[in-house]
Amino acid sequence: MAQHALFFPDAFLMQMREAMPASLSFEAFLAACQRPLRRSIRVNTLKISVADFLALTARYGWSLTPVPWCAEGFWIERDEEASLPLGSTAEHLSGLFYIQEASSMLPVAALFADGEAPQRVMDMAAAPGSKTTQIAARMGNRGAILANEFSASRVKVLHANVSRCGVANVALTHFDGRVFGAALPEAFDAILLDAPCSGEGVVRKDPNALKNWSVEGNREIAATQRELIDSAFHALRPGGTLVYSTCTLNREENEAVVQWLKARYPDAVEFLPLGALFPDAGRALTEEGFLHVFPQIYDCEGFFVARLRKTQALPPLPAPKYKVGNFPFTPVKAREAALIARAANACGLRWDDNLRLWQRDKEVWLFPTAIEPLIGRVRFSRPGIKLAESHNKGYRWQHEAAIALGEADRSCAFELSEAEAEEWYRGRDLYPQTLPAADDVLVTFQRRPVGLAKRIASRLKNSYPRELVRDGKLFTGKA
Repeated sequence: MAQHALFFPDAFLMQMREAMPASLSFEAFLAACQRPLRRSIRVNTLKISVADFLALTARYGWSLTPVPWCAEGFWIERDEEASLPLGSTAEHLSGLFYIQEASSMLPVAALFADGEAPQRVMDMAAAPGSKTTQIAARMGNRGAILANEFSASRVKVLHANVSRCGVANVALTHFDGRVFGAALPEAFDAILLDAPCSGEGVVRKDPNALKNWSVEGNREIAATQRELIDSAFHALRPGGTLVYSTCTLNREENEAVVQWLKARYPDAVEFLPLGALFPDAGRALTEEGFLHVFPQIYDCEGFFVARLRKTQALPPLPAPKYKVGNFPFTPVKAREAALIARAANACGLRWDDNLRLWQRDKEVWLFPTAIEPLIGRVRFSRPGIKLAESHNKGYRWQHEAAIALGEADRSCAFELSEAEAEEWYRGRDLYPQTLPAADDVLVTFQRRPVGLAKRIASRLKNSYPRELVRDGKLFTGKA
């Protein structure tokens, strides 16, 4: 792979020389920064096992190299990248894998280290959703994740990725993360703060990452990071785990932020060393037990990860200044809930007691039960997944519900051929030779749900959401 020209501010180079341990070569750092980044993917085990994914994709001749810290992660090399982007493959469209940088899989690995099994988790700066979907997979869609994103435009991307991956245990919020310590004190078993940062570690992907870099900029960002980690720590229950991570390399936004928290709450903060997280983790280990990943160590993006435990409760913060407002949903009564579940089941949609039915006017939703104690304390932009809209003839089932809850092995499922699946993703109606018996059809491809269709005369009316419709070259290789 060819190297790409990169702009390095002198003050940045000086800072890196000071931050880098003597065991690492500065020349190797500069060379690594100028090499293009290796592509990597994470298999979505909510949809498919790693073994089944490897068997399914074997015919493509992809070269997959395991990522040491993530059993579902692989560096990928493929010959057809120029002719068929990875995001246009059938397996990506149906959520069987997520295109995710290898080092960004580290924070979630740290969150679940030592057999941790948290039931209520917050991802405080969640978009675009790589780590939220990774957390959901580790939780097996059980419990609940509050996925927060401050940027309004990125909330939409977060929801799209959560939906594509079939995640059912997420509630989305749109706040400045600094509110959570006051709004939801000691409410979470585990919190991931993948903090906004100066992005020094992403130069291999973005040669302009350092264009606006400055020492003053680092200091300003670190001030915000301190406020965010303080808020996160207050929202964590005693005994809970907080993982703080960034994709930057300077010590001011990394070690110094975590040390500041320790100095602020010396009796409540315990550092949990990450040296045993994966074989060879010692090469990136700091003396405090954090992982400070310079890009030359594992040939990936630069990254920082720290894992902390909260050993005792803290005095509460002043109450938040905003008003939550009335919650517009009400729980569905038991008899009606049974009718909805039976109707959904007839279309191949099923859920368990981790999710509960709520309604708002004609909308029917499923919320993760572990999020219910937070209702009334914080505003949700999406408190779960939208299951259906009711009308006088029954229910109009929603696409995101089909992806998350559809059971492909049911008799009501209709399996597409490769050519039909390509038509499906282009948003076109299908005219199969043999029509399914039911009117509401769960459509599958590669034995995985890809959406819902309605049988009308000799066609299946496509209900694939318009904003997801694809054109250009898709997985069968035709434009």
